[in-house]
Amino acid sequence: MIQHHDLPLGKIDYCQVCGSKNLHDVIDLGHQAPCDSLLWPQQLDEAEKTYPLRFQVCKSCSLGQIDYVVPAEELFFPDYPYRSGITATLVEKLSKTAVSTLGRFDFPEDSLVMDIGSNDGTVLRAFKERGMKVLGVEATNIAKIANENGIETIQAFFNEETAQEIVKSHGHAHAICATNVFAHIASMGSIIRGVETLLEEGGVFVTESHYLMDLLETVQYDSIYHEHLRYYTLKSLIYLFDQYGFTITDVERIPNYGGSIRVFAVKGTDHEVSSNVADLLAEEEAYGLYDTDVFDKFAARTRKARDDLQQMVLDIRSRGERVVGIACPGRSSTLVNYTSLNPDLMPYIAEQSTSLKLGLFLPGMHIPIVDEQRMFDEEPEYAIMLSWHYAEAICNNLRKKGLKSKIIVPLPEVHILEA
Repeated sequence: MIQHHDLPLGKIDYCQVCGSKNLHDVIDLGHQAPCDSLLWPQQLDEAEKTYPLRFQVCKSCSLGQIDYVVPAEELFFPDYPYRSGITATLVEKLSKTAVSTLGRFDFPEDSLVMDIGSNDGTVLRAFKERGMKVLGVEATNIAKIANENGIETIQAFFNEETAQEIVKSHGHAHAICATNVFAHIASMGSIIRGVETLLEEGGVFVTESHYLMDLLETVQYDSIYHEHLRYYTLKSLIYLFDQYGFTITDVERIPNYGGSIRVFAVKGTDHEVSSNVADLLAEEEAYGLYDTDVFDKFAARTRKARDDLQQMVLDIRSRGERVVGIACPGRSSTLVNYTSLNPDLMPYIAEQSTSLKLGLFLPGMHIPIVDEQRMFDEEPEYAIMLSWHYAEAICNNLRKKGLKSKIIVPLPEVHILEA
């Protein structure tokens, strides 16, 4: 058992993948509350728990990481307010996990495909539609929605014990997915050991995680929050899976969540490896991903993006014009709190009517989350696109609904989209 792959709570002073203490401090985003710990009105006068939010990179294996572990129960609580299946753009992107996996591996019909952190079953639905048996594991009450929608889901945290029970009840899996989950879990070693228990020999573990090169290229400081413990490079993932007898046979960059990496790790060590692996390793090196200079430039760009957005909003408000927020992804909490956009500057955030976040308040700045109809009724002069990584699709939809506000896109550089 590799001890440093199962993290203790609190401050971490070593690399979460290779164990090295050769870490480079990149940026400190201050003490912040967990991004999805949204508040009910009656909680607004209570004390909030905040934790350090500092970003580092390992100079040995190139892993990006935060240096503080918050209890999983505080991050992924039963009423966790996130559903992947309510955003059409995201549903389309997540369904490609099945297309890409089944295009690479020859699974017999009725093969078992699992998803760790399966949320409302969006990923598994695409596998089921293609003839696979599916099973999800989801820690939050969203599991009930998945079951109601016909995607068999166990409500539990995934670990070695869960894996052993699933083998007894369902047999071994041909493929296990972890989409936007594998970088979130402190007990990473337990996850991989559980996957190894569940997979048949030659089975594939498909992970999708925020990709460190995309984070740097597009100044995604807002994707740094306590749920995201790690920001992988391909180099760091190869190092990780080598320690468990898995072979990364293929990899692809995908647009999900502003830029992610989809990795296919096959159980066993004697498997053919696609040229995509060597190509992306070369691209990482050419970009400077294994040096600290590129991270120092990222930190400088982050501070400039924060300052520019602050100044733009202050200028707009000084003219007596209004600014509201559009969409409330988890990342919006980091951006709003780091940029100090309080309710005097941005009085509410507009969300679609199906959102589980309506009626709640953003942690830290306590900005209310309201039905987007209010924004259409009021037509404020400006609106900040907090889901800026999906700006084009969301803006097109809002314009079709009649929104005339000028839309501020905060990253990679602040700019305005006219009506």
